[in-house]
Amino acid sequence: MVLTPPTALWVVPVSDLAGVARHVLDVARAGVPGWRLVFLTPPGDLPEALRDAGAAVLTEPFGPAHGTRASVSSLRHAVRTLRPAVVHSHLSHADIVAAMAVGRGTRLVTTEHGIARDDLVYHRSAAKARVMAAVHAARLRRFDAVIAVSRATADAMADKWRPRQRVVVIPNGVDPVVSRLAPLAPQPPSGESLAPQPPRAGGLRVLSLARLAPEKRLPALLDGFAALHREHPDARLTIAGTGEDKATVRAYVDRLGLSAVVRMPGFVDPDAAMAEHDVLSMLSVWENCSYALLDAAARGLGVVASDVGGNPEMLPDRCLVDADDPTAVAAALAAQGLDPSARPGLEGWPSVTEMCARIAEVYESTGVGR
Repeated sequence: MVLTPPTALWVVPVSDLAGVARHVLDVARAGVPGWRLVFLTPPGDLPEALRDAGAAVLTEPFGPAHGTRASVSSLRHAVRTLRPAVVHSHLSHADIVAAMAVGRGTRLVTTEHGIARDDLVYHRSAAKARVMAAVHAARLRRFDAVIAVSRATADAMADKWRPRQRVVVIPNGVDPVVSRLAPLAPQPPSGESLAPQPPRAGGLRVLSLARLAPEKRLPALLDGFAALHREHPDARLTIAGTGEDKATVRAYVDRLGLSAVVRMPGFVDPDAAMAEHDVLSMLSVWENCSYALLDAAARGLGVVASDVGGNPEMLPDRCLVDADDPTAVAAALAAQGLDPSARPGLEGWPSVTEMCARIAEVYESTGVGR
C-alpha cells in the first residue's frame, strides 16, 4: 500500500524573482522529504518559474497588491481545497493572513527572512514599527513552529516579538557552484566548492549586487572604493541593481570623480556578473542570511561585508568591516581580491538538501498526524 504524503502549502505573497523567491525555488526543486509541496502565490514570474521547476502552484489574488480581504479569501479557498497538514508562510503579509485565515486543524509554520535589529530599516517611523511588532507578537501565538534564517534573526525576533515557541534556526542552504561560463575549466570534485580564482587581467574587479536603497549603504562602498582606487588605479566597480536611490548613487559617483571606473548597469544576471568579478561587497545596515554573500563565497570570490546581522555567522572576521571606515573597506577589498587564500569559502555550510531535511524535521515537531 502506497501512502500519500501529507501536503504542506507554502504561502508566498510576492511574485517577482528577488528576495525570498530564491529560497522558495530552491526548496521547490529539492523537495521537503516526506511531503508534497504546493505553492500559493500571486500571478507573476515566480509561479511561472515554479511551474518550470515541476512544482504544483496555485496562482490567486494574494499579497499586498491584492489586499488583505482577497488574500484571506484566497488562502481559505486553498485550505478548503487542499486540506494541507501544514501551512508554511513567508514574509509579513502572508504571516498575518495565515493567522487570520487558517483554522485550528492545520499546523502553522513561519519562516522569518527579513527582520532587522533597527526598526527603521524596514519601517518608516518608530510608531509604525511598534504597531507592527504588536501585530507580529499577536499572530505568532497562532503558529505551531517558527523558523529563522540566522541566529541574529532569531535573537531579533525574541527581543521584539517575544514568541512563545522556540525559534529554530535553519540557514539558507547553498550547493557547490560550477560556473556555466567556463565549461572548459577544471571542475571541482563532487561536494567541493570552486577553487578561488586569481584577479582577472586588467585589474581588480569589485561587484555590488543589491537593491539601490538607503539600507544598502552604497555611498559607504563608494567611499571605500575611492580609497582603493587611489592605491590601485586599475580597479573597477560595478554597482548592479535597481531601486529608488539610483539617482542619488549616480550623483555620488560623479561627485567622487569615479564615473570612468564605476558602472551602474541596472539588473544583471548574477551568475554572469560573479564570473566576471573578483570581490563582492555588501555593506548593508542589516542582513539576515544573504544569498548574494553565500553565492559569492560558494563561487570562490572574495567577500567584504558589514559586521551586522547574520553576516558573522557566514563569514570569517577578515571579510567583515566597519562600513563607516573607508580605509578598512579599501584594505579588505584589496586583500580579498588580491589574495585568493584569504577568500572565505563555505566549508561546512548546509546544502539545499540539508536545509530541506531540517524543514521536514520542523514539520514533524508540530505533531502532524498525532
